[in-house]
Order: sequence, then C-alpha cells, then structure tokens
Amino acid sequence: MNDGILVFVTDYYAMETSIVQAPSITRTFSGNRHMTINWVCKHHSDLGKEQLYAILQLRAEVFVVEQKCIYQDIDGQDLEGDTCHLMAWDEDRLVAYLRLLDPELQGGDVVIGRVIIAPQARGTGLGHEMMAQALKQIEKRWPEMPVYLSAQVHLQGYYGRYGFEVAGEVYVEDGIPHIGMRRS
Repeated sequence: MNDGILVFVTDYYAMETSIVQAPSITRTFSGNRHMTINWVCKHHSDLGKEQLYAILQLRAEVFVVEQKCIYQDIDGQDLEGDTCHLMAWDEDRLVAYLRLLDPELQGGDVVIGRVIIAPQARGTGLGHEMMAQALKQIEKRWPEMPVYLSAQVHLQGYYGRYGFEVAGEVYVEDGIPHIGMRRS
C-alpha cells in the first residue's frame, strides 16, 4: 500500500523504530500480536484511491458502527488546503489513522482529528506511537504551530502525556462528552 515514499517502520515485537525507503514488506504474526507497522503521512493530493477508501472504511467501522454515532463523517475537510493523513499499515490493512488539518484554515492551530485505532490493533501501544508520529509530522510541516484536538473526556489524561492542556469546557458531540485541548 506504499507508493515509494519515505515511511516509518515500527516493529512492535522489538519496539524499534527506524526510517526506511518504501516499498517495505514485512511479515506479521497475528496470533501473538506481533505487528510490523509502516507509517505513511501524505498530503491529501497524494492519497491513492485505495488509501482513501481504507481511511473512510475504518472511520465508518469505528465511528459510525462501533460507537453508534450517526453523523456525516465526510465533512469536506479531508481534501482542503494542506490537510495531511497519517496512516499506519500492517501489510495491506489500515490499523491506525488520524488527520492533520491545515492551520491556515483552522484559525492558526494545526488540528488533529479523526484519531482511530482499528479494533484488532488496540492494546498494542499503537496509539502512543501514532501520537509521537503525529507530533513529528506537525513539527516537520508546521514548526512551532500550536496544536488543537477535541478529546473524548475519558482520554484527557492520555493526551495530557503529550503536552495537551484543557482549552474550554466539556461539551457533548454525537452523544459522547468531549473537551478541547491545546498544545503550544
């Protein structure tokens, strides 16, 4: 699923991260939760149709079906400005994803959104690696820009580990309590 671009590979069995030149093919062993992850961050204009399909499929699987939030996920922001998509691939399966919204269109903050870990990849530490990868990409693309996200309230401590602080009051979105958080 790589298109010959630079990707990050994380071997969760050895817990090592290195930069490799794509394409990168690694076997995984699903029985013992050993995964080899290819991290790919692409500007929306560089996404292939298969990648976009996998993104929308995973978002619908988790946000709409699993979390039972009936809402219009395709909100017009996926393809605007300099929006980028951070993806974690286990062979040809998308197992984690988030999008980085262009700060020029978001009032000066890079906005992290649509943060998702596939059900089969939960409990592996992948979420922590994804946040680290996201913050690296943000620093590379938009140095020293503040970062905002809308966190589910129960994840406030999780995002706090990455320097995010509460920015506002609790509100309910799609039946789930959320709170704004910012990292300067």
